[in-house]
Order: sequence, then structure tokens, then C-alpha cells
Amino acid sequence: MTLIFAHRGSAGTHPENTMSAFHEAARVGADGIETDVQLSKDGEVIIMHDERLDRTTNASGYVKDWTLQQLKTVDASFGFKGNWGKEKIPTLEELLIWLSHNQLLCNIELKNTFFLYPGLEEKVIQLVRAYEMEGRIILSSFNHYSLVNCHQLAPELETAPLYRDGLYMPWVYAKAIGGSAIHPNIRAAPDAIIQASLSMGMPVRPYTINKAAEMKRLYGMGCSAIITDFPKVAVRVREGLNM
Repeated sequence: MTLIFAHRGSAGTHPENTMSAFHEAARVGADGIETDVQLSKDGEVIIMHDERLDRTTNASGYVKDWTLQQLKTVDASFGFKGNWGKEKIPTLEELLIWLSHNQLLCNIELKNTFFLYPGLEEKVIQLVRAYEMEGRIILSSFNHYSLVNCHQLAPELETAPLYRDGLYMPWVYAKAIGGSAIHPNIRAAPDAIIQASLSMGMPVRPYTINKAAEMKRLYGMGCSAIITDFPKVAVRVREGLNM
């Protein structure tokens, strides 16, 4: 069965990367969530996609220039202002505590391409181990050097390279850097590449799959998972195919 990962939570319907978006993903029956981590000025692992606060909050500036205490004063519901009230920026620890009360998988993307965030890998791995989540966590990044570092630090954790452009035999490349799956932009993953990867035993989890027709096509191919902003739609489409 193709698994459904809710991209930044249910980002199509709720403020992305907030607890309300994660709660919604669980409520509608997603198999997992996808989220993003960076470091605050005082070295705390916080959940935020953009390096800047401007798009998704009522604040401005770089995440790295704000302490956790300062970040907690920001309203992260900005894209959905007024719909659910004020949303706080979660920490990874807060998310892991919540995950300990359910069975969801979690794909943590390390946002360390624009800023390298020294120590991010170690801190994420330390938290995952502290909450005994090793079997439910996938680490991904566009920074493949970081993923190699993660694999060396924690070979028990699954890692998966993210990429936007075509790769020749990506299943070979992923294996070469210690990866256990590939997370391509769907535009860089034609059917032949997905089928070849699956045939070589390499799971494929493309992003961002938001159209029902594309969901059906990937389900029909037996794709390992999809990453979507609309987990409710994805679950409904999958259930419809199983009827």
C-alpha cells in the first residue's frame, strides 16, 4: 500500500508546520507527516520551513537570529489568520512528545542548505534517540553531505536524499550515500524512474502530490509513498481505489 505523508502537516488546509496541521493529518488518517527543522539563535531545534519568518508568521527576519523564547511570541497562523487563532512555532521536542502518543511516521527534513546550522544533525539525532523514535523517523535533506553525516552518526536511522533535478540511476546514488529511499520532486521522477527504483528495492516518496489524478496514478504504480499538502484528499482517493 502506498503510504501518505502530510507535507508540513495538512499544509493545504491548516497553518503549515504547526501542531494544528499535524493534528489534522492524524485526524484524517495520514500514515505520517513531513516537517522541517532549523536551529534558533540559542541552538534549539525548531520547526519551520523557510529560513525567514516573513511568509508564514507575523514577524520578519531569519529564524537563526531569534531565540526560542522570542520565536514563541510569533504568530505562525499568518497564512490562515483568524481561522484557528494564534499558532505557535513548535519545537522538534514538542512534536516528538506528541508522536509518542500515536503511531505516525515522521519525515524530518534538515533545512541546512542556505545556512549550514553546525550541530543540527547531532541535536536532531539526540532528540530522536531520547524519545526512542528510531524506527519511525526518516531524515531527509537537499544537503546530501548532511545526510552522509547523519548516516555515520546514526546508521540505525533511515536517510533519504531530496532532489529537484533528474538523477541518473538515483537508486544507485542513494545507496552510495547510505540512503534507504529517494524523495524526488515529482517532475524529476518520471514513471520509468519510479518503476526502476522500486524494482531495485529502493522506496520512492515523491513530493508534492496534490492532484487526485496524480495520486491515483502513483497508487496504481505501487509507489512507496506520496508527500501531499492535502492528506484528507489522498486518503479518500486511496480508500476509493480499495473499494
